[in-house]
Amino acid sequence: MTNQDLRAEAISRLTQSGGRGVLRFLTCGSVDDGKSTLIGRLLYDSKLLFEDQLNVLERDSKKHGTTGEDIDFALLLDGLEAEREQGITIDVAYRFFATEKRKFVVADTPGHEQYTRNMATGASTADVAVILIDARKGVLVQTLRHTYIARMMGIRHVVLAVNKMDLANRSSSRFHEIVAEYLKSAEELGFESITPIPMSARYGDNVTQRAEDMDWYKGPTLLEHLEELDISGDLDDEAFRMPVQWVNRPNLNFRGYSGLVVSGTVRPGDAIVVAGSGTAANVERVVTADGDLDVARAGDSVTLVLNHEIDISRGDVIASAEQRPEVSDQFAAEVLWMNEEELLPGRSYLLKIGSATTPATVSALKHKVDINTYEKQPSTKLEMNEIGMCNIACTRPIAFDPYHQIRDMGAFILVDRFTNQTVGAGMIRFGLRRASNIHQHAMDVTKEQRAQTKGQKPAILWFTGLSGAGKSTVANIVERKLTEAGLHTYSLDGDNVRHGLNRDLGFTDVDRVENIRRIGEVAKLFVDAGLIVTCSFISPFRSERQMVRELVDEGEFIEVFVDTPLEVCIERDPKGLYKKAQAGEIKNFTGFDSPYEAPEDPEVRVDTTSIPAEEAADQVIATLKKRGLLG
Repeated sequence: MTNQDLRAEAISRLTQSGGRGVLRFLTCGSVDDGKSTLIGRLLYDSKLLFEDQLNVLERDSKKHGTTGEDIDFALLLDGLEAEREQGITIDVAYRFFATEKRKFVVADTPGHEQYTRNMATGASTADVAVILIDARKGVLVQTLRHTYIARMMGIRHVVLAVNKMDLANRSSSRFHEIVAEYLKSAEELGFESITPIPMSARYGDNVTQRAEDMDWYKGPTLLEHLEELDISGDLDDEAFRMPVQWVNRPNLNFRGYSGLVVSGTVRPGDAIVVAGSGTAANVERVVTADGDLDVARAGDSVTLVLNHEIDISRGDVIASAEQRPEVSDQFAAEVLWMNEEELLPGRSYLLKIGSATTPATVSALKHKVDINTYEKQPSTKLEMNEIGMCNIACTRPIAFDPYHQIRDMGAFILVDRFTNQTVGAGMIRFGLRRASNIHQHAMDVTKEQRAQTKGQKPAILWFTGLSGAGKSTVANIVERKLTEAGLHTYSLDGDNVRHGLNRDLGFTDVDRVENIRRIGEVAKLFVDAGLIVTCSFISPFRSERQMVRELVDEGEFIEVFVDTPLEVCIERDPKGLYKKAQAGEIKNFTGFDSPYEAPEDPEVRVDTTSIPAEEAADQVIATLKKRGLLG
């Protein structure tokens, strides 16, 4: 057959529906266990490689291959040059193939620990995890980590592919030894099925063809098992959910709400609600680019036209009126941490779930998981690639379903507010009951009325800088000047906070984050009371200062950076703390073994090395007048 004929045959096979629908699976496990080779073998044996691809593969096998004169099938997936040269997979590579029975989408994920986030990405949409184990090495830590992440991501079926049996003398006893060890570790994770298969991906043994020299194995080949595996649990049977991505308003005569149906079905006439507000309506039309639909199902992108206009915006969830999602600002979730900088409870991140984004904090880290034993361990932080059960608190209620019920409604990511990097992936397990039992009570007297009776505008004056910079000195003068002008103020600093409200906190990074979180909440209450409150704290992390800024209305947070060099602060050393830090008597001291993140764009910057404290205070007062906070 010509290359063109082969292409036509392959395209025909890929467009076949297959009697059992589409199966999404990923290959995972430790590095160099043969994941890419396995997928390359599946594609080769399925006759989905064209003559030009084979020519390139043969050429690359000679240049980068690790299989001698044989074709190195792993190079089909290791598309990045860095991967080919190192013989590892860095990115997630997706491939599509089909047999007469089923279509497949397969993700080849990295084995190295530092690329665990890529493995989690592949697992997030998979139905089955094919976990490879090198028969020579047995069960490794990364094997257990990937197994746990697969369960965490909602995968219900596992294929335990004991690979490279040709290098273990195709030994039945070795195979059963590995299987027994793995099953003992995974038995409590609750997978619906774990199917062990001995194979050699390099030679195709038990991949698509049975291995004659492993006739002791009586089970299916990998392809046979994947073709027949029942992954029923149709999302069409779940409650209707559609996160709104866009309010479609092309002209004055049309208003629709566009998004992807993530579960259930929706028809004209169905009663729906906006999950957050509870506002109800009926669906009038289900619109697509190809015309109106009688019914939209999970996976369909549609625009819903309702029978009357209601307040809906991007991030809202349109749901079945009879089966509503939970709406809460607090929930428990399993979190996979993906950042080199550790997760600290109390630090503010951006939480993205569906099409909604909201500031959120990890209010408590209940435990982390020992990846070797799956046991729960107490911890105050999560480091890169660690997994923990956390309580999450959002600044506003969000709509969600537990992840094990509807993946798209229970999965979220955490994003660093400054770098915009994804730092964590989470799966909501359940809402916290206390969140639904605590309600705001509407008070007759408002913040505006309290401020009006005092004849002022409330604000937080946040003084930040190194120890010895002069924060408290300048803040004290500012408060005195404001009081002399007849304004109502209060001052917060380490003396009146550390000895009372925060007496239980130390000076670790975790405690510093919690210290500022509590101070921010107290300062917010003073603003609500209509006061001008000065806060003098080192507050070394930008994330926490930004968190406090977002607790109050725009313009009510004034950041004053007392910009004094470290060497000057050491020379001043008013409390003798630098001397103790230099002698090793104080640990986690800012400027020595704990970092200080200077403000990038403060409202006020004062240098106490070039001007006296009185003049620095006048600069702050002048800024307040310029911003209309003072008369």
